[in-house]
Amino acid sequence: MGVVTPRAVTSPKQDRSRATRQKLLESAVACLAAHGWSGSTVSVVAEHAGVSRGAAQHHFPTREDLFTAAVEYVAEERSEALRGLRPQGRAEAVAALVDLYTGPLFRAALHLWVAASNEPALGGRVAELEARVGRETHRIAVRLLDADESVPGVREVVQGLLDMGRGLGLAHLLTDDGARRERVVSEWAGIVDRALSRQGGC
Repeated sequence: MGVVTPRAVTSPKQDRSRATRQKLLESAVACLAAHGWSGSTVSVVAEHAGVSRGAAQHHFPTREDLFTAAVEYVAEERSEALRGLRPQGRAEAVAALVDLYTGPLFRAALHLWVAASNEPALGGRVAELEARVGRETHRIAVRLLDADESVPGVREVVQGLLDMGRGLGLAHLLTDDGARRERVVSEWAGIVDRALSRQGGC
């Protein structure tokens, strides 16, 4: 008979610990999106998560520990959202990509960028993870738009779309101007489609 490898078993205590950690990360993102860096203390996050400050500090001894983990969590959630996009056609792809820049994950990421510019403990990690998410966003955008980057100018078209989406995300911090954004996105969808339709040299 072969050797039977015991299956990993988690205890209820381990499950509760993981659930608490997840709550804290989700709350850190929500608090950043709602209150920014200055208003997102460990106490505020713990209260939002429904756990004690002591429990929060058990998982994340310092504020920097908590928000460094939150940076990683936001980056992974944004990547998951990207990988889950299933638009039909270029117009839907443009709208879906722009939507990624106007949701709570991007809002939280913006607050992390601002915090990282003044917090050395966060700066390097934020820059590293944002570079990774940026590369993945561009790669997935190329696939969704059926873009051929070997054609001169196509890479710039794709990057211009992503830069535009990021700009709309910044504007969304100040006001929810959905109607104007919808018109801008519709126009850009036409621009992108016309530019990429010339890929074959027609």
